[in-house]
Amino acid sequence: MSFLKPVNPAVLGKPSGYNNGMLVPNATVALEVAGQVAWDVNKRIVSPEFVGQFDQALRNFMDVVIEAGGGPEHVAELTIFITDKTAYNNSLKSLGEVWKRVMGKNFPAMACVVVAGLVEDGAMVEIKGTAYLPGSGRP
Repeated sequence: MSFLKPVNPAVLGKPSGYNNGMLVPNATVALEVAGQVAWDVNKRIVSPEFVGQFDQALRNFMDVVIEAGGGPEHVAELTIFITDKTAYNNSLKSLGEVWKRVMGKNFPAMACVVVAGLVEDGAMVEIKGTAYLPGSGRP
């Protein structure tokens, strides 16, 4: 179970697949994770398909969190930048399956932003966010 506490005011209605806010306890270390695209170790985009890119970008994001000593339950906020709203909407079921495999039932505060393009050629998804690790994290 996460040590972060979801904050979902009743006046906003029940969120689905995210939380409106995440309360962070005092004894934590913040980890800001830079935007992650669907790169492999050789900096090549792994797939021309939206779901494949989302999968790799999310795993890359989580690799940073794990390296710092955290897990999905420590992720408080994500911003997901996408270049194709139609591909996103047409892939919701598959994206949910990817989410469950990588993040389990952890739903941070999130925003999804449609952008005209990303810096990396061929990138359709970029994910950045914040995790709060217990204690001092891993150096």
